Amino acid sequence: MNEAVARIQTWWTILRICLEERLVYRADFALGTLMRFLPIVTQIFLWFAVFEATGGDRIADYTYRQFVAYYLLTMVSRAFSSMPGLASGIARQVRDGDVKKFLIQPVDMLGFLLLGRVAHKLAYYSVAIGPFALVFFLCRSFFSDLPAQAATHSIPTALAFLVSLVLSFLLGFFLESALGLIGFWFLEVSSLLFVYMLLSFFLSGHMFPLDMLPEPWRTLVDCAPLQYLAYFPAAVFLGKIPVEALPRALAIQAGWTIFFAVFCRFAWRRGLRRYSAYGG
Repeated sequence: MNEAVARIQTWWTILRICLEERLVYRADFALGTLMRFLPIVTQIFLWFAVFEATGGDRIADYTYRQFVAYYLLTMVSRAFSSMPGLASGIARQVRDGDVKKFLIQPVDMLGFLLLGRVAHKLAYYSVAIGPFALVFFLCRSFFSDLPAQAATHSIPTALAFLVSLVLSFLLGFFLESALGLIGFWFLEVSSLLFVYMLLSFFLSGHMFPLDMLPEPWRTLVDCAPLQYLAYFPAAVFLGKIPVEALPRALAIQAGWTIFFAVFCRFAWRRGLRRYSAYGG
């Protein structure tokens, strides 16, 4: 019992210190967040021109307003699931030998990094909530024609949306951690990370709604976890996924999260068997 209490106190101390550090030197969050929404202006004009050129009210079951709402929501999803510098940082620690500090100190590396990212997101949203609220208030008219299932089942849909955001954060963390841990086997993983970022940009739904894809590409994308990083939370909010299908869809997202969490533990233990540390 005392050991469990001591462990909880240790993790709480790490989280508190990480949060304090990020609140001190991340005062630029508010302006930086607002600037990240500027590219959405280009998307608004682009899709307005596309809808005008086609002369149609809908494209792939999306209205013009729903397209813009989708892009705004993917900005929120990516803010949760993106882990800038995580994979490259892990690989660099392995390559430079810094990872050995986790071998001699009673702190788990993955747990330490996870708490650091939790602190990062808490600090980010505590400051960036203002710009997010402003942007969504100014763009509120784009959410005026949500599908009937999204409006009728607003509470289940809202809860599922929040759960999907939390799971997207965990999935993004463990997926990128898994890529970083490959550094135990390859000294340089930058090329692998470049390929991952390229695939993630397209297959996560950050560029366009994935349900626009024809078969068999849509089925292939469904077999990959990347859609749960951006597309899935936005689709949940917009009511593109029936309420009765939400439990199964969330279970699949949770399954991918657990898979990569277990893989990270496996890669960490196997990697330590071949790891050699030199120097002071």
